[in-house]
Amino acid sequence: MPARSSIGVRILGQDYRIASDGDPGAEEQIQAAASLVDETMRKICERTGTVDTLNVAVLAALNVAHRYIAQREALAGRAPGEPIDPERVRSLIELVESATSAEVPGAA
Repeated sequence: MPARSSIGVRILGQDYRIASDGDPGAEEQIQAAASLVDETMRKICERTGTVDTLNVAVLAALNVAHRYIAQREALAGRAPGEPIDPERVRSLIELVESATSAEVPGAA
């Protein structure tokens, strides 16, 4: 079993340490996810002029979740506008919550 580790990422100028189970490829996946979040947040800052990082983070999360849902729908052959299963929404909320509960520098 791979040892747990911590992977450093930088998002919107802030450094974060993300816990990893040490699986091969985990660091590359986490870096790719951080890069997507950073890029999305930067675009939102540019478009909206918003400087409140919490608001930018929420808008970025919604943007990424929207892309994720659209991709899943396309793969599942679901028609646009078809009602979304509440369990799918719950699953996405859990995904966002797990991403936001990552280790934060200086936090206990």
